[in-house]
Amino acid sequence: MTFTANAPTTENGRSVQPAVRRRPVFPFTAIVGQDEMKLALLLNVIDPKIGGVMIMGDRGTGKTTTIRALADLLPEIEVVSDDPFNSSPTDPELMGDDVRQRSEQGLELPVTLKKVQMVDLPLGATEDRVCGTIDIERALSEGVKAFEPGLLAKANRGILYVDEVNLLDDHLVDVLLDSAASGWNTVEREGISIRHPARFVLVGSGNPEEGELRPQLLDRFGMHAEIRTVKEPELRVQIVEQRTEFDQNPQTFLEKYQSQQDELRQKLVDAQTRLKSVQIDYDLRVKISQVCSELDVDGLRGDIVTNRAAKALAAFEGRMEATVDDIRQVVTLCLRHRLRKDPLESIDSGYKVEKTVNQIFGEVAS
Repeated sequence: MTFTANAPTTENGRSVQPAVRRRPVFPFTAIVGQDEMKLALLLNVIDPKIGGVMIMGDRGTGKTTTIRALADLLPEIEVVSDDPFNSSPTDPELMGDDVRQRSEQGLELPVTLKKVQMVDLPLGATEDRVCGTIDIERALSEGVKAFEPGLLAKANRGILYVDEVNLLDDHLVDVLLDSAASGWNTVEREGISIRHPARFVLVGSGNPEEGELRPQLLDRFGMHAEIRTVKEPELRVQIVEQRTEFDQNPQTFLEKYQSQQDELRQKLVDAQTRLKSVQIDYDLRVKISQVCSELDVDGLRGDIVTNRAAKALAAFEGRMEATVDDIRQVVTLCLRHRLRKDPLESIDSGYKVEKTVNQIFGEVAS
């Protein structure tokens, strides 16, 4: 998901979709608390290769509100007009096969500016609804690959949100995670195969009381954020008052936070640009792997995601090198869900991770 801020509304070869009156969305910068969830979401937007985030927490803690607010915050992206996959006009890795062929032939691609999509995946969705379907009859009679795109096509270069992901069929979770990891969705029916780009930030949420995902599936989410109901009465009152103010007069409330929204949007754009140049010292990389080894984390996903997340945080804060502090901020998010070996175990709150990090990196100076 690559975007640019403050793009002009009209330009040669580029059109803008007609303004549609959209329902007001609660601004991301107005959300109080839940810093762990907000940080995980922002880092995944900066570097979608982190692998998405699983958000587990109590009911009514603003999970869906926060994710909708993030999608609304993001700048518009350039897409090829009338392309069902939101193909990029410039990046071959984000193009459908048809658009890539036209690009390679030097044909002009009509470009449109479009808001980043947030796609909700309903619990009852079938595999065909998620992946798309091939019209076999038309393919055989007309000799064309008649493809009806699914939710993964719609989510390309956007955010795919699955509420109550722990109640979703394991097979569908596997399909989502495969697409999120590879960046492609492949549909095969009766010897006919179609594939299209499916690069999206996968966000799953759920209530731990209703059960956890199997460890094998949970491990494939890049980050795991825990959120709890706010306990401080003053903070609860502030949240209630903000929500009431927004519901009574959304436009005035949005204007109040407009400058903060613009500032954060630009910060995300700058971070994405800066990310490619951010470095992390070799000694720090060795210590990250030492932490993963001490915690007996299976595979190397934990090492890779922690490195990526630390660099994304450094980019977000305007630095060219990741530090120990960056690692400390992201390591629990990246590793806590990888410690669970038994499906009946509960996920560590982060105590084990923090204890091991302190042993290897040294205690935080008070």
